[in-house]
Parts: sequence; C-alpha cells; structure tokens
Amino acid sequence: MYSSYDNSSLVKIISLLKSQKLEYLSGVDLSESLCLSRAAIWKQIKKLQSLGYKIDSKPKVGYKLLKKTKLLLPWEITDGLKTTLFGKNIYYFDTIDSTQDFALGISSRKQENGTVVISQKQTHGRGRLNRRWASPRGGIWLSLIIRPEFELSAITLFPIITALALAIAVEKVLKIKPEIKWPNDLTLADKKIAGILVDASLESNKIDYLVIGVGINFKIDPTEVERVIKRTVNYGVTTLVGTNNKTEPVKLVQAFLFELERFCDILLKNNTKYIIKEWTKRSSTIGQVITVSTSCGKIKGKAIRLDSDGALVISNKDKVERIFVGDVIDT
Repeated sequence: MYSSYDNSSLVKIISLLKSQKLEYLSGVDLSESLCLSRAAIWKQIKKLQSLGYKIDSKPKVGYKLLKKTKLLLPWEITDGLKTTLFGKNIYYFDTIDSTQDFALGISSRKQENGTVVISQKQTHGRGRLNRRWASPRGGIWLSLIIRPEFELSAITLFPIITALALAIAVEKVLKIKPEIKWPNDLTLADKKIAGILVDASLESNKIDYLVIGVGINFKIDPTEVERVIKRTVNYGVTTLVGTNNKTEPVKLVQAFLFELERFCDILLKNNTKYIIKEWTKRSSTIGQVITVSTSCGKIKGKAIRLDSDGALVISNKDKVERIFVGDVIDT
C-alpha cells in the first residue's frame, strides 16, 4: 500500500526527476539531496521502474525520467489535482478485497474527510444491493469518504450528483458523451461503463459520513467481466476506452474528483434545480416507457421527470408513482 501520508525517498526521487524534465539528474545530487547512499538511490530507482516509470540511467551521468507510470499512485493523482479537499489524502493498493469496505473501516476518523481509497484490482468488489462487482485490472475502482454538512434529506441526491460528476468528467477528458441510466449507472450504447454505490452513516437528522464507491470500466476486457456477473438480456458491459487509447486514467480521476466537489458545493447552496436539469440532459431514462424492479414488485410506466429530492417519477395512465430505489430492467 502507498498513501499520501508517505514522505518516502521513493516519492522524493520521482518528484526530483519530474522537476528536471529533459535533464539527467546525477546519482551524486540525488544522494546528497536525500542523504542516502548511491546504492540506496539505485534500489529506489529499481522500485520506481517496477511501478511502471520508465527511467533511463547512464553511468557517470545520472538518471532521467522518460515516461510516467500509468498506475493511479497517490502522488500522481495529487500532482495537478484542482480540488480543495477531495483526494488530498489517498490510499493506493495493487489488490484489495474491497475499497468500499476499507474506506468504511476508516471513515469514522474525521481526518479522513475527502480521502480516496483506490485499487488496481478488487477481489470482492460489491455494487448496489450487495451484488458482486467484477473489478479486473484496467478499471478504476475507488471509494471516497466525505463528511458533508447537509441535512438528512439531501442524502438521496448524492448518487445523482456522483453520476452527473462522472459523466461530465468523461465528457471533458475523453470527449465522448455517456448517458446516465437511473439510478446511477453510466452507459455507452446501452452498455454499462460505470456504477456507483453510496453507504451512509446517519446521526439524528444529519449525515455523519458517506462513502461513495465508484467502479469504472476504464480499459477492460468486457468478456472478462461478463464471465463473473450475470448478464441481463438488454444490459451488457463495455469498456470506456479501447486498448489503443493513450488517455491517462489519472486525468479522469482528477476530473471526477473536481466535478464531484463542485456539485457538492452546488448542493450545499440548495441549487437542486441546476442539478436536476444537468442530470436530465444526460439521462437515457427520462421520457422512456420503462419497467422498474423494486422491493414491492415491478412498476411499468413512462419516466416523466426526476424530482428535486432525487425520486424518479413514473406515470402510468392516471397513476403517478415516485421511486427512490430500484432497477430499470426494461425500456
């Protein structure tokens, strides 16, 4: 595990190499700057190379960074991150059972407000309603801890603003326009590219903390995922980018954290009208005749709007129903 709390020689070396850009940095300079032996410097260089950094080394000349890693390491995410709070602290894992469960385990600590837990792979990732979430390498699997200053009534809007923030981040970074399938899935051509899970701890009429889990099929093999999850008739899985796409996943993570923090501020100002408007523009659900599976059975009708509290409003002849929890199983 690596975290933003680390101030190790590893982080210091990569920072120094980045600062040199096209120049070589001598082993002597690194040794003197960090008060480490030349052998220790070489050991850390090898470690950085194992993390995916391409570093050239020349005897009696030094080291030069040729290419950054594609791993979502804490110092890569925080480098250039434009948020005030979200993502300033990060825990990174190569493999973990569940980022959501790890985040829940530390979420009661007030200093973890805005903390991100991220992993290259999950062995027991979970989605909504405790469904299994396949999380192979190539995806972006993260959980965000927040301690929002909102009334309890705002909790139903967090899945809405999270899906909206992610959709806008994808639009800005990748120049493609995903759709939002109620309640909080992102799709391309009716196939899932991302899902969202929100766990909450409530205290009186306040939200103590939220843990928002986000799974993004960034660059995955869809067949690998479909072997693990049960595929529905009309709702498959796809990858957000192809194998030849060179977009760095860190850019999408940074953009998502920025947009989500922005929408939290908008929600804090009670500008739900703007949130609903932007969500509806990207919705594949509103205006469609749908069937929703709920704990009380199936409901069929036309999805006519999203209310200011996040409820989906469905009309069927003279009957109008508001739904907070469910799955759209047919359109």
